[in-house]
Amino acid sequence: MTDRDDKTKDAPVVGRRDVLRGAGAVGAMAAAGFGANQARANVLQANDANSPFGEFRDQWFANTHHSWFEFPSADPDVLHIYGYTDETSYAQGDVVDVHVSTSAATYDLTVYRDGAQRDVVFEQTGLPGVHHTTPDDAYLNGPRWPVSIEIQSSADWRSGGYVIELRAAGTDGQEIVQHGFFVLRPAKAGANKIAFVLATTTWQAYNDWGGSNFYEGVAGPDGNAFSPITSTRRPWARGFIFQPPGLPRIIDTAPRPIGSKPRYPTLDYAYAHGYCKYFAGAGWASFDSHFARWADGEGYGLDYFAQDDLHRNPDLLKPYKTVVMVGHDEYHTQEEREALDSFVEAGGNLARFGANVIWQARREDGQLICYKARAVDEDPVRNDPARKHTLTTAWEAMDLNLPPALTWGVNGLRGVYMKMGGFQPRATGGYTVYRPKHWALEGTDLYYGDVFGQDAAIAGYEGDGLAYTFRYGQPYPTGEDGASKDIEIIAMALAGMDEEDHGNPETYLYARDGDLSFSAKAILGADTEENRAKLRYGSGMIVNMSKGQGEVFNAATTDWISGLRDRDPFVEIITRNVLNKFTA
Repeated sequence: MTDRDDKTKDAPVVGRRDVLRGAGAVGAMAAAGFGANQARANVLQANDANSPFGEFRDQWFANTHHSWFEFPSADPDVLHIYGYTDETSYAQGDVVDVHVSTSAATYDLTVYRDGAQRDVVFEQTGLPGVHHTTPDDAYLNGPRWPVSIEIQSSADWRSGGYVIELRAAGTDGQEIVQHGFFVLRPAKAGANKIAFVLATTTWQAYNDWGGSNFYEGVAGPDGNAFSPITSTRRPWARGFIFQPPGLPRIIDTAPRPIGSKPRYPTLDYAYAHGYCKYFAGAGWASFDSHFARWADGEGYGLDYFAQDDLHRNPDLLKPYKTVVMVGHDEYHTQEEREALDSFVEAGGNLARFGANVIWQARREDGQLICYKARAVDEDPVRNDPARKHTLTTAWEAMDLNLPPALTWGVNGLRGVYMKMGGFQPRATGGYTVYRPKHWALEGTDLYYGDVFGQDAAIAGYEGDGLAYTFRYGQPYPTGEDGASKDIEIIAMALAGMDEEDHGNPETYLYARDGDLSFSAKAILGADTEENRAKLRYGSGMIVNMSKGQGEVFNAATTDWISGLRDRDPFVEIITRNVLNKFTA
């Protein structure tokens, strides 16, 4: 998702200590003029085991522009539990340090590998609970709680995504659950042909636990701006790691009659049920886990890594045939991108079933940094010739001029929103085929002009594309956005950067012009209507390109994994074709 700070600067912000049972929706209601009791009665979750409060059925007025965050209560009588690990990933055999704060006298901890099956590897009950103070700058520097328990991993634990389930109960019998997470990478790289790199840089960018992320927050002189610097050592906000079945997606799949207002199902749900505002926008639960479970079930052997690992050690990909990345894959550091470039140019293959590549970030001392649209005015490296190449702005901006298409085959700011709110709400949700004879489509029986993936709505909620033109019924890159003209465009779905307002009653748009004003200035030099028109409409694209001695296949949609989760036959066949070819 693109820059939101300018859209929320006037929005009410939750008082960080006005949080009940880990559900951070109360303060937004109070700030909007409702009494605390009414706010609690109407907002906190009815159909959720964590709340005794009343049901919330509709989109609250203007809730799309409220901000709410999780922050532990300072009251030890309010039941809560939170935990986090020192690092995003560990090698097999490493000790995993877990930091826990809870108001409960004791708590239980379970660690399981989240794959085709839930594989429990560690379990302990009755651990002594300790309540630690949480500093107001926890979003910036982490909560800095002491280590509560050391977990010795084993070589017998398979590489994978591991969930830490923390359970605490109050004296009244109420129970709450919070989820931590770590990646377990192989002790020695190359055990399998495929390196599955989780999009943890984007997870960290969206995590707003403690008060801020790269979109909204309590930073700045007025306490209502996003923080361009956030800690990577803090708990994950609710919904990032675990979600019960049936939660809504960002894509709006409900039929929209004439005159209806745009809707934002996940914002409605999060606001009503005490979830992180961006629970569906990033994280293990919404994206990467679905590929992990599907690949496990299909018998593909994967070695798991965090993007953090690429940042520290770009050579770790050398033993592999293929790198896979999925879901919402928006942020990368220069080191992470260079690791992918070197890998593919040397003969490796990149299979990306994800989208929204836009921002360069930096990592420094346990913090992730991205000033985004503010970078040219605020990023400390902007005037440093030796470091200006690490400016944390869009890759496509003239200040960097490193189009993502050079690495991934697509550009983030030539696509963006699909089938969300006022962006193509009545689109099919599928991809239209333009090159049915491409090897990735072998065995699908897809014809020219066929649409696939619509039942799972794979074309959304964000996509990447290229500047393109049509010749004789087929799309071709123009190259004006820095992309190679040799990139093959296999299929397309329309996208946009300017949310349409039809003036229908009760319309309250979320994204509005997205990053259109920023993009026009950053890419084309000036925010004029002429430049906006060049970027207003784009496409999500499935592409294939050669790069050095290697190859890139990019499905370029965040929700490709929904097709795997829902067992869409076309999506499954194409995914197998890519993995089988790239690992042959």
